[in-house]
Amino acid sequence: MEKRTVERLQSGIDARFNYGDMFYSGTILNLSEKGMFVKTKICLPSGSMFVVLVREENELLKMLARVKYSTRSREYNEGMGVEILTPPTDFKEYVARLRQVHVF
Repeated sequence: MEKRTVERLQSGIDARFNYGDMFYSGTILNLSEKGMFVKTKICLPSGSMFVVLVREENELLKMLARVKYSTRSREYNEGMGVEILTPPTDFKEYVARLRQVHVF
């Protein structure tokens, strides 16, 4: 049974995330106003809260996120599914613009 209430958009957006005093990079493979899947070699523990940074033209979008799950193959991490906590208006507008570009 599908838990998502909002359809995810496929993407390939570069992102950085801050956890503790370190910055990491990844690629957002899909996203919605409420969550995203980040392909990354460094997966944070389930329940961890961190800041995601996404560049849109001359603007830096910042949002607080929480790890819901991570995926791992035999040898390496594949990525993590995250929930956006209290999505900022600028991020919601960004996703809305992406929705307009993607025709289903």
